[in-house]
Order: sequence, then structure tokens, then C-alpha cells
Amino acid sequence: MGIIQRQAIRGSIISYTGVLLGFLTTGLLLPHWFSLEEIGVIKLLAANTAIFAQLANLGFASVTTRMFTYFRDKKSAHHGFLLIGIVVSVVGFLLSLLLFYLLKNWLLRGNDAEGNDMLAQYIDMVIPMILATTFFHLFDNYYKVLYNAVKGTLYKEVYQRIMILAAIGFFFFDIVDFHGFVVLYVLAFALPTVQLIFSLIRDREFVLRYEPQFLNRDLVRSLYSVGFFGIVAGFSNIAILNIDSIMVNKYLGLSETGVYGITFFFGTLVIIPSRMIKKISSALLADAWKAGDLKLVADIYKKTSINQLLLGALILIGIWGNIENVFQILPEKFETGRYVILLIALSNLVEMGAGVSGTIIAVSPHYRYMSHFMIALLLLIIVSNMVFIPLFGLIGAAFASLISYIIFVLLRFVFLLRKYNMQPFGLNHLKILVIALLTYGLQLFIPQLQHFILDIAVRSAVMTIVYLLLSIQFRVSGELMANVARLRTYLKRSR
Repeated sequence: MGIIQRQAIRGSIISYTGVLLGFLTTGLLLPHWFSLEEIGVIKLLAANTAIFAQLANLGFASVTTRMFTYFRDKKSAHHGFLLIGIVVSVVGFLLSLLLFYLLKNWLLRGNDAEGNDMLAQYIDMVIPMILATTFFHLFDNYYKVLYNAVKGTLYKEVYQRIMILAAIGFFFFDIVDFHGFVVLYVLAFALPTVQLIFSLIRDREFVLRYEPQFLNRDLVRSLYSVGFFGIVAGFSNIAILNIDSIMVNKYLGLSETGVYGITFFFGTLVIIPSRMIKKISSALLADAWKAGDLKLVADIYKKTSINQLLLGALILIGIWGNIENVFQILPEKFETGRYVILLIALSNLVEMGAGVSGTIIAVSPHYRYMSHFMIALLLLIIVSNMVFIPLFGLIGAAFASLISYIIFVLLRFVFLLRKYNMQPFGLNHLKILVIALLTYGLQLFIPQLQHFILDIAVRSAVMTIVYLLLSIQFRVSGELMANVARLRTYLKRSR
């Protein structure tokens, strides 16, 4: 857990720097300086890029996570693994480009004719975004299995968002119009990919070696198998994260997609720590499965579950405790998305509490099952969106996500329990939920302060202190107690 903990801390600092930048763009500037239709266009460009770039990956992210451990050998440039990835990504991009043009007219359909015309002006911008994102995923995953999961996060979460922030500034000061902003937005998507290439060259890891003799029949068969199921699982995963925006556009129009995109962002703040933990742990879990070390796998499962729930619950009550302040920040036109924030945050907390169960299955000998679970989740989300969006509008889309994720987490939990007798839950999970509810209830007695920034500071500080003190008092996490002990030792030495 040492590597996970060290990189998780560094990665979380970078991620929350990115969150701050994301808040400036998505939480403050976009809602005030852009129209709902313009926000909808940006959201749909990003959503379509994510889906088609995942298809372009052709499952190679799963291949990298699960199979790189068999190639690992720095002296031989890892037996040409990077060259294989580049060839696969080029082929995948061309295939995704073909599919994009086949589906283009369908993607432009919705119940808002004016919005559809506006989206049609910019939909082709998706193509360079797909290219950049495809190769970002390739190089970021390559760094991840080289035990450096932080670098790609820095480039994407910080540098890319700084460039987007600059583009918004150019738009606000009339240096560029909306078309010019979209061009800069596309360039911002390309920036992390270029940075990763130069970084790999600098680290002497960008070596395009061809070593066909290393690829024996069994290894090639495994690569194809993992890649095929990786396509299914990877596409389903990205589609799950983006299909609701596309369906909101279909049923409710571009303006409502803009509202959904902004309020959805606040709900996703809960899961930020989980992304880094999953990214770091995947390489360690793959090595553990290869070595047959099920004890390590079970240990990572339990520790990530309790610590993710601990962090996620604090963030959730922080967001919902400050919900009135959130809508002091957002313009009134976003009020219809109030409960989208809560339901998406709860969906993410459910996923956080499951630890890295999905990653464990994805890199295990039974990795095929993860594809089945992802397909089930995708179908659940599509069907539930079709049912609930017409009934409840934006709240229906968020509610569809919540019930779908609850079922998804239960499937993974039951699978690992039955196959490997692994389960992460215990009394401490219940303690965390009770502490979170008590802390949230306590902040209700704090009167609303006159200025919302002061209210956020006071309310958040009270909730954080109470939550952490109760968590320490009831010893809910071994990692939390270890960090407290280290802090005490440091303070004693300082004195």
C-alpha cells in the first residue's frame, strides 16, 4: 500500500488543484459567461469524444493494465510494447472515424431544432479531439504501469484546464468568438498528449522497438482475448459516464444538456480521490494476481473501500451542506439541476464504497466477467434513462444513474464474495455513514451567514473538524490513524 498511498497523496493534490481550476471554469465562468446552448455544445463535444476515443483504444487500456506485467523489462524496451500500442491506436482511430461519420446524423438529432443546427456547426471538431484523447490514454496508461500514475493526471487535470481557463478569458474579453473558443478548447485537449510524448522521450521510455519473436502464440491469444473484452468493458464504462448527456439532449434539448453538464460536475467532485487510487492500484493488482498473492488483493480491496468511503462521505456532506451556497454561485437558470447534484454525488459515493472491486475483477483471471457487468450497467442506464427522463426530466437522468450504480456495485460485490470469498465491508463502514449523518445534521444548526463565501468557509470548517475528530475517536481507518500518529511524531520533533 506504500506506493498507492504516496502516489494517491500526490495525485490527490494534483487532482484537487484540477478541481479548483475546473470549478473556476465549470462552476463559475461557463455558467455566467456562456449561454446554455454553448455550454451544451461543449458538454456534447466532450461526451462524444470520450465515447469514440474509447472505441479507438480497441481495448488496449485493458491489455496494458493486465498484460504489461508479462512484457516488463526496461533493458529490452519492454519487448516493443509501446510500438504495439501505437499501431493498435492508429488502427482504432481510423475505425472510430468511420463509425463517427456513419453515426453523425443520428448524433445531431434531438428535440431542439435550433440547438441541433448549432451543434452541427461544431460536431466535426470531435475528430481531432478523438485523436488526441486516444493517444493520451495510450501514453497515460503506459506511464501508469511504469508506476508513475501522477504525470498524466498533472498534464490533464492542471495544464489542460489552465489552457481552457485562458481560452475562456479570451472569449470574455472578445479576443475570440465562440468558434475561436472551440478551436482553443480542441487544442487544450491535444496539449496533455504532446506533453506525455515529450516526457516519455525525456525519460527514455519512448522506444519503438519491434520484437516479433517475443510474441508467442499463447501470449498473442491472451492479448486478443483481453483486448476484445477490454473493448466491451472500456466502451461500456465511457458510454455509462456520457450517455446520460446525450440522452438528455435527445429528450430535453441542448439548453437542458447545458444545465445537466454544470450540475453534474458538482456531483462528480465526490469521486475525485477514487480516480487516482484506482489508477495507481491497477498495476499493483495485476502484479499481485500474476504472483498469486490473493492476500494482497484482499488487503487492497478492504483498504481502498474504507478509505474511499471515508473521503467520499466527507466531500458529499460538504457539497450538500453548502447547497444553498452553490446556488449563490450558479445563476438561477441552473436551479432545476439542484437534485442532480445530490443524486450524482450519491451514485459516486456508492461506487467509492465498493473500493477497487471493478479493477480487481478487470485484472483477474475472470476479467471477462467485468465486460458482462459493464454491459449490464450500460443497458440499465439506457433503459432507466428512457423511463425516468420523460417522467422527471433532469432529475430522472440522475436517478437512473443512482439505481444503476447500486445494482452494478452489488453484482461486483457478490461475484468477488462467491469466487474468492473477498468482501471489504465491516462495522467501520457503518460508523462512517453514521458520523457523516451526524456531522451533516450538526451543520443544520449553523445559521446562514450573510456572505456566502464566509458561510462556505465556516460551515465547511466545522463539518471537516467534527467529521475528522469523530473518525479518529472511533478509529474507522487504519491509514487515518497511521497518518495521525505520523503527524503527532512530526509535531513532537518540531517542538
